[in-house]
Order: sequence, then structure tokens, then C-alpha cells
Amino acid sequence: MASWDWQVFCKNTVDGEVVPRCFGSGGDITYLDWMLSAWGWTLSVAVLALIVALALGSLMGILRTVPSKRLVLLGNAWVELFRNIPLLVQLFLWYHVLPAIVPVLKEVPSFVLVVLALGFFTSARIAEQVRAGIQSLPTGQRYAGLAMGLTLAQTYRYVLLPVAYRVIIPPLTSESMNIIKNSSVAFAVSIAELTMFAMQAQEETSRGVEIYLAVTGLYFASAFIINRIALFVEHRVAVPGLHGAR
Repeated sequence: MASWDWQVFCKNTVDGEVVPRCFGSGGDITYLDWMLSAWGWTLSVAVLALIVALALGSLMGILRTVPSKRLVLLGNAWVELFRNIPLLVQLFLWYHVLPAIVPVLKEVPSFVLVVLALGFFTSARIAEQVRAGIQSLPTGQRYAGLAMGLTLAQTYRYVLLPVAYRVIIPPLTSESMNIIKNSSVAFAVSIAELTMFAMQAQEETSRGVEIYLAVTGLYFASAFIINRIALFVEHRVAVPGLHGAR
């Protein structure tokens, strides 16, 4: 087996010379600098897309449980539309098709389009989880809120959603981890995230083993940290006696 050369990350991206301490200075950029920058882009895409997904997914999930056929139909249509089209196809629609239909989108940076595409795609999955979380609660909770004089909106806000969100923390954790991995599609529109870094760095250095192992480690670390944080939150906010919570 060929020997590994982990010193590749300390090399200058211009001339391939090894840089002391592995971090460039005075305009020099090492492959380690590049990889950490790409990791930052990956996390930025994932975090912003998750915010979009949580906002839209929560709204559509709620609409699917309200006593209005039109709103339920709207929520169902949203879920079916964004859940049944592959993510990469949706990204190309945002990048190539929608700007031709809505010219103002031509001025929108690629980074924003990726965030929107990934956020809308994930919102359909979160909407399904929010719907399931609300419907898993005893129907008496809704009626009790309305009987106390709360409006339907207040019943959702103060009675149903605080418990439903605690119930769906495990699937939301999975979606948060998935959004880190799905952010890799951003390479298709030239966002300098981890997957694009790995492809370009491997071509320049011919050290694919080291490059891809390092990138894999960063993806794993990102998802693992999210998992640990979510597990901590789940234990802290668990409702005693609900669905086996302790």
C-alpha cells in the first residue's frame, strides 16, 4: 500500500511548497486553509437552509392539521411537490429555470439559491414531521384549549406546538444531520463547499485518499455534534410520561 502524505494539507495551493505550521500568511493559502474555508461554507449553507426549512415546514405542517380543507390541501400540495422532486433537480430549477421566468433572480447570488433550494426541499420533510407530531397528541388538548377561550392560533401556540416540537426532536435531529450531507449538492453550482474542495484538491494534488478521508471526517464531525446537541436538548425538554419520556 502506498504511503500516505498528510503533509499535503500544509502545502501552498499555488506552488505546492510546504508552509510552516500549515496556515498560510501574506496571501498564501494552504490546502488546510482552503478545506476549513470550505467547511465554513458547508455549515453556512446547512444552517441557513435549516432555518428556512423549519419556518416553512412548521407552517405547512400546521396547515395540514387545521380544520380547513383548503389549507390542508395547500399543505399537502407543498409536501408532495417538494418531496417528490430530486434535490439536485430542484437546485437546477432554482439556478437555471426560475431566473429565466423571474428575471430578478438573475441578480441573486448562487449561495442564496442553494439555501432556498435545500431549505424548500427539507421543509416538505419537516412539514410531515410537524403534522405527525401534532396529530400524535390527544385530541382533548385542542378542545381543552378552545374551551378555555383560546383562539385556534393561540391553542396551537400555547398548547399544541410546545408539546409537539418536543415529540419530534428525534426526527428533526435526523433532518438536521441530513441537511449537512445534502449541502454537498452546492458543488453543482460552484459553491466552494467541502465536496467541491475535495474534487478540486484531489485533482491538483493527486492525494485523493488523504483529501477524501479528511472531508469525510469533517462531515462526520458536523453530524455527530448536531446529534449530541439534539440529544442533550431532547433530554432537557422531555415531557414526563409522554410517549415513554422520562
